[in-house]
Amino acid sequence: MYADYKSFLEKEISDIKEAGLYKNERIIVSPQSSEIKINSGQTVLNFCANNYLGLANNPELIQAAKEALDSHGYGMASVRFICGTSDLHKKMEKAVAEFFGTEDTILYAACFDANGGVFEPLLTENDAIISDSLNHASIIDGVRLCKAQRFRYENANMEDLKKQLQAAQSCKFRLIVTDGVFSMDGNVAPLDKIYELANEYNAMVMVDESHSAGVVGKTGRGVTEHYNLKGKIEIITGTLGKAFGGAIGGFTTGKKEIIEMLRQRSRPYLFSNSIPPLVAAAGIKMIEMMTATTTLQDKLHKNTEYFMEKMSKVGFDIKPTASAICAVMLYDAKLAQDFASKLLEEGIYVTGFYYPVVPKGLARIRVQLSAAHEIKHLDKAVTAFEKVGRDLGVLK
Repeated sequence: MYADYKSFLEKEISDIKEAGLYKNERIIVSPQSSEIKINSGQTVLNFCANNYLGLANNPELIQAAKEALDSHGYGMASVRFICGTSDLHKKMEKAVAEFFGTEDTILYAACFDANGGVFEPLLTENDAIISDSLNHASIIDGVRLCKAQRFRYENANMEDLKKQLQAAQSCKFRLIVTDGVFSMDGNVAPLDKIYELANEYNAMVMVDESHSAGVVGKTGRGVTEHYNLKGKIEIITGTLGKAFGGAIGGFTTGKKEIIEMLRQRSRPYLFSNSIPPLVAAAGIKMIEMMTATTTLQDKLHKNTEYFMEKMSKVGFDIKPTASAICAVMLYDAKLAQDFASKLLEEGIYVTGFYYPVVPKGLARIRVQLSAAHEIKHLDKAVTAFEKVGRDLGVLK
């Protein structure tokens, strides 16, 4: 049968390429930072990593990981409930809970697993999930694995959320689910208004802080801090793979009874190896650093404001943002790819985003700012964007 299936796949891949939607992977041969080296030998400025606080190559995190390698070895070779729980895992879970002001935390191999494993153990066909239309793919997949009734509201549209909550009133338990920062647009969820509606219609709230933790809020505690809701949200999910060092690992933190149930029934937790001790050790160090000072968050916010202002003055169509994500709208998929390729020639590493990552007709370059960037990096990027924008007819 594979001969026929191979022909089918070849045709599908060919169609993807012809439509200008084929994704090529560039190869980095240096540590992740504001400046990186790719396998062509070119050194470029990196504006598309989730390395918001510039910690992916931080010496203190590296040292913490090295020490954990010596003291705890490389991997646990087990799931948590058998023999895969170390003291570092427990310390990391406590640190995350203290950071977000929650009651308890459970670690996962990735936030994709956290979101994939949170709904099915907690909700049944008698319950309801009310989800934002632009929620991350991991939330969408997690919802699909659950038998709860599904309701969807337009992105950050509180009138529509109200309608969906009214429609779900016959369900036993109701859970509103939203990204804290929407990864493709960079907008922050109106959690204050979501919380008010949740109280009015007797619902719980879950927030994915993956793109907001370390970024949003005065001290980087995310949207719950931004809206003065620390400790009031039932479920928070997040990742260690973005602002928190850029490695791997995810978590769910929140009400202790919810976390306890996830330890008993969440399938990605029960059937996947625990994260390596060195990742937990670096995560503990990262939270210590973020608790001691807001220097990195402050620099990130200044960099974002500076870049957004410069790009807007040049004339680019940019979505409003309160995060470190700057969506430069180009609308056409092929144009987004061509734009990214020409920027690479100018020494700026970005990626074009297009369907199915974003809706058709909404292709863009997603620029992600970092505390590792200096003003000279930002100026070089703006200059390159302007040059390519004029060359490709995006700017007049």
